[in-house]
Amino acid sequence: MARRKVLLAGESWVTSATHYKGFDQFGSVSFHLGAEPLVKVLKDTPFELVYMPSHEAATNFPFTAAGLADYEAIILSDIGSNTFLLPPAVWMQGKPMPNRLKVIRDWTRAGGGLMMIGGYLSFQGIDGRARWRGTPVEDALPVTCHPYDDRIEVPEGFVPEIVGEPDNPILRGLGRDWPLLLGANEVMVRSRADIEVLAQLPAAEGGHPLLVSGHYGRGRTLVWTSDIGPHWVPDSFSQWEGFGKLWINALTWLTGGG
Repeated sequence: MARRKVLLAGESWVTSATHYKGFDQFGSVSFHLGAEPLVKVLKDTPFELVYMPSHEAATNFPFTAAGLADYEAIILSDIGSNTFLLPPAVWMQGKPMPNRLKVIRDWTRAGGGLMMIGGYLSFQGIDGRARWRGTPVEDALPVTCHPYDDRIEVPEGFVPEIVGEPDNPILRGLGRDWPLLLGANEVMVRSRADIEVLAQLPAAEGGHPLLVSGHYGRGRTLVWTSDIGPHWVPDSFSQWEGFGKLWINALTWLTGGG
């Protein structure tokens, strides 16, 4: 049986550092991939994950619905809207190009599965720099973004509160006792009958939504407002036996199963 292709865009960054040693200094650059826990748990599953780091997404993320036709789901994780709005042809050469945020929205409405995962450049993000608020992609999500820095940092950790029914296909087999998380993005749930909050932060941390599902046209949409890996997702969560089941359940539902 053919595996279902899922496109993950984002979850990478480049760090530039300057090292000072007395009178002398030198620089170094390092490259980081943040989705390794997800890549690991999806190995040998019905899903083929195509991992497109942020710098590649700027040029290689498809500009048309036909370019997305091979994928059953798209995951946007820790990548800001500017990466899609300002490809080199626009930013460097001033050439008109298709708006890929509208392409993603329309592809979802036609039957695709769209998921946004939290992070410093997800939803509105750190200092509001992710800028997903008011975009066509936000139209397709089951939540809306705040107009400001939406991070919720909980360094002592919080235990997710599971509020969906145990037989919900996304929650199936996961139980109610999940490990600690260290943060999330604050979002607002849309008021529609098709939208369901499955997990949230505890009341002591504001009761904000953590896992929310919904529909958009013929498509399905899902948000997970915490991260894939560190720092909001500590090792105790990514090594939890339910971690892989959570993502497999989520992608199964997102691609039309359940």
